[in-house]
Amino acid sequence: MRKKAKQVSAQSARGAGDGAERRSYARDGVGSVQGSIHSASSKARRRSSPEQEGKREARRGHFITLEGAEGVGKSTNLALVVEWLEARGLEVVQTREPGGTPRAEAIRQLLLDPAEGEPLDDDAELLLVFAARAQHLARVIRPALARGAWVVCDRFTDATFAYQGGGRGIPAPRIAELETFVQRGLEPDLTLLLDMPIREAQRRLAGRGGERDRFERERADFFEAVRAAYLDRAQASPQRFAVIDATRPLAEVGEEIRGVLEERVSAWQ
Repeated sequence: MRKKAKQVSAQSARGAGDGAERRSYARDGVGSVQGSIHSASSKARRRSSPEQEGKREARRGHFITLEGAEGVGKSTNLALVVEWLEARGLEVVQTREPGGTPRAEAIRQLLLDPAEGEPLDDDAELLLVFAARAQHLARVIRPALARGAWVVCDRFTDATFAYQGGGRGIPAPRIAELETFVQRGLEPDLTLLLDMPIREAQRRLAGRGGERDRFERERADFFEAVRAAYLDRAQASPQRFAVIDATRPLAEVGEEIRGVLEERVSAWQ
């Protein structure tokens, strides 16, 4: 019997608990923040090394992310990935970043709020993104992978290197420091990067209408830097990335994504 996708809810949580409930996050997310780690608590020092963590999690579910700048069609194609996996009887957890738990969703709202009264410092932005990610990993992603589920996430750390690294100009080593501290060696098994020229993506974004969030209001040169950072990441990790030409008709994009899934999932099973 097919298992329904478990989607993460942004509804309020009582007390200190974050919960996972059924809800679709259709809106594009963003991802990132900045800072460096100088010390850790005794509890953190008792954690496994990234290498030990990677070995411990070697036999787990699988982690697929969709990346790309605003307007490239991530939400539509994320639904396609979830449907394709469900059709094969797999348990799927659909989620997004920043967000994915009530507390992480609250951080998301701070990141997207276009209020001009208090501009958000780039370092604060980076740290907020990783704070949301730490909560998301602890409450949703790691537990799902540990029980053998397939996690499909709208954005992850590649978005941080693209938006806060490429767009904001935060040095990559600083982001990598936070990545190591928060993720402890965990990274996606497959990243589908939906790519298109920024002018076309901006045209699609304008066609949506409605009020733009804080990131969607950035200038074209910001998104050019984001796109370049994404493509650099893909070139550096070709075994993990599949770059999808998102300028084509939706049916053609979907067909290519299904082909990538067929190839990768067959290799994993």
